[in-house]
Amino acid sequence: MRMLPIIIKIIAILMILAGVILIYDARIITKKFFGFGDQNEGSSGLKIVGFIIAIGGALILYFIP
Repeated sequence: MRMLPIIIKIIAILMILAGVILIYDARIITKKFFGFGDQNEGSSGLKIVGFIIAIGGALILYFIP
């Protein structure tokens, strides 16, 4: 059972990566995939979701021995 912590750490690193990508490319993603009238609202929502995902991945990475 030595592989399980390694797999969890890889998943946590991928979560952090996905969160950072959502934060930095939120406006581009909003333009490409969503048809919002107010683009600022959509991009700020994606930035908040990206921040939560990145923090969740960092907490998992921190607390898994």
